[in-house]
Amino acid sequence: MPLFTLAEDDVRTLLTMDLALTAVEASFRKLALDEAVNIPRQRCQTDTVMLHVLPAAAKTLGALGFKAYTTGRFYPQFKVYLFDGKLGGLAAIIDADFLGQVRTGAATGVATKKLARADAATVGLIGTGRQARTQLEAVCKVRAIRSAKVFGRDEAKRAAFAAEMSDVCGFDVEPVNTPREAVEGRDIVIAATSSRTPVLFGEWLAPGTHVNLMGSNYLTSAEADVEVFRRAKLITIDSKDQGRLEAGDFVAAMGEHVFGWQDVKEFAHVLVNRYPGRESPDDITIFKSLGLGIQDIAVAVKVVDLARLKGMGREVEI
Repeated sequence: MPLFTLAEDDVRTLLTMDLALTAVEASFRKLALDEAVNIPRQRCQTDTVMLHVLPAAAKTLGALGFKAYTTGRFYPQFKVYLFDGKLGGLAAIIDADFLGQVRTGAATGVATKKLARADAATVGLIGTGRQARTQLEAVCKVRAIRSAKVFGRDEAKRAAFAAEMSDVCGFDVEPVNTPREAVEGRDIVIAATSSRTPVLFGEWLAPGTHVNLMGSNYLTSAEADVEVFRRAKLITIDSKDQGRLEAGDFVAAMGEHVFGWQDVKEFAHVLVNRYPGRESPDDITIFKSLGLGIQDIAVAVKVVDLARLKGMGREVEI
């Protein structure tokens, strides 16, 4: 059967945050309805390269496949592989660097839409990397944001990030000198870093803050300190199964018996109101995002459909 391929430049042309928000929300809903299967990220490695694989399927989304990527002393390389859900053949291969960035932002956007106060208008962001851009963009799609502050360790990079995102968001994004300045008094807080130790501290959070944690997906790394969880009324995660393998942010707080896995709600079930979400304007809520294969393939299916409609991509005989 012919194999459809889509290059990175085509994905960047086709994929919008609005499309990703729709696809990621649909994937969460399918998980809540038991109409999708998501397998936690699998990893294996040589002495120099690690392979990461995230399989998933959702019949009613027309999605069956996995994202695979390699990391090491080089720029990570990302692909999504889609299979025919009836015949089983490999149907499409999509370059997925930008796709992964946008779907990660979209997951934060969907969670923020559900959990942040309706009047939330200010954002505090820690991190200025590739993922941070789509985090802020997604939040601005789901709330009427008026201002944002951003901290990153490199002064020049955070100034450039703030200038770029001011244009994207349509308001001034202010670079600040400390993470505390970025966080204090903000309605929505995002940690998007590669830090192994906490960069976000609970004493900084104002009542009513919604917190998105998305940088760490190893048990040995944590962006938030124990006090963040001690103050939280609601802790959600995209996948508890994956969280037991990867949610390093939870390790210290669970070790101090601040909360247990029985207290963590899978966000998909909160989204469909199986569990209550925010119950008071003063609640501090948390969404821990690890990144799920079902999100990647749900977005990839939409991008492939759009590419075919616009006559983009290539068919390759295999």
